[in-house]
Amino acid sequence: MPKTQLNVRVEEATAEAARQRASQRGMSVNRYIEELVQQDAGELGRTFVDAAADFMQRYGAVFAGESGGRPESSGGPGTAGEAGRDGAGPR
Repeated sequence: MPKTQLNVRVEEATAEAARQRASQRGMSVNRYIEELVQQDAGELGRTFVDAAADFMQRYGAVFAGESGGRPESSGGPGTAGEAGRDGAGPR
């Protein structure tokens, strides 16, 4: 995958910490920062999914009632409550 160059300005202490951490892990500063961003993006994605699941658990019945549908089983679509333990779905 092609790479894009970013130029950032940070405090000298932050730059030194990045250099030290990258060195301790046996990688370049570029790779170290790239991994940090990827980890952060993954955590945000999980946080969003968890929040959405909580919202639907709390308010799914309200939306189902408004739209004439049925409330989902606990956990929502695609979970063990609907698909079974093996995730294969209804039989």
